[in-house]
Amino acid sequence: MIRSGIVDTMIGFPDPEIYERLAKSLGGSKPNGLQSPVDYMFKNSPKDLYGATDPVSVTLKEMDRFGIELGVITLDGKMSREAVRKHPDRFIPQGTVDPNRGMDGIRRMVQQHEEYGVRSFSAFNAGYKPQVAISDPLMYPIYAKCVELGVPIFMCAGVPGPRLPMAPQRVELIDQVMYDFPELVLVTRHGCEPWEDLAVKLMVKWPNLYYSTSAFAPKFYPKAIIDYANTRGADKVIYGGYFPMGMTLERIMGEMEKVPFKEDVWAKFLRENSRKVLKLD
Repeated sequence: MIRSGIVDTMIGFPDPEIYERLAKSLGGSKPNGLQSPVDYMFKNSPKDLYGATDPVSVTLKEMDRFGIELGVITLDGKMSREAVRKHPDRFIPQGTVDPNRGMDGIRRMVQQHEEYGVRSFSAFNAGYKPQVAISDPLMYPIYAKCVELGVPIFMCAGVPGPRLPMAPQRVELIDQVMYDFPELVLVTRHGCEPWEDLAVKLMVKWPNLYYSTSAFAPKFYPKAIIDYANTRGADKVIYGGYFPMGMTLERIMGEMEKVPFKEDVWAKFLRENSRKVLKLD
């Protein structure tokens, strides 16, 4: 396993407002303290870090501690926007999309790309209000704009963590999207469970489809994904963490040591594949 130059494709800041924004986006009430809609899934999440006066510095310190050179952060608030401006050498901006906003949403994508130079966009189809399936026509202008801008889309797939209906994120829906948009680079997030075997089949089938390990502790990486990375999929599996939303980097990197990747897979998994997808080189 490499211990420097790592690219984390899902990282954030211990900002107490993150849970309030998430609850609002999911249509829920204001959370009580630091309660998250996915707290039931994680033990010992780093809630003790959320009282820091400078959350960005906390994240940078943890990144330095564990050899993370670059972190992909979502532009979901003032803190993330300022972090990108102040630390462009450490944070890679990721834009957001909302298929329910129509052309206003597409114009916002362009604005994020022009103003912040976003290298990718993120989608959470089960979390939209109303929900929008991965293969719904409302998503197609977003995919087309990603192709036009030359950036990938990172998309939650599989059963969602928050207690929301899973139908919009069924993995088989990706097949039609990749057929209709062969130039689209799509990276799945949050596991694709319980359809991880299908995700592997689709990655074999579609050259521009990738898998990231976000929101999963390394000891729970699906066997199908590990086996795929160790055989014909070494170029398709990308590291993504979940600090500080659900796990500490100490836990992630500690458990990472025991993941049975082959020696020649580690550099691709921890940095090379993400650098290629995000066009960092």
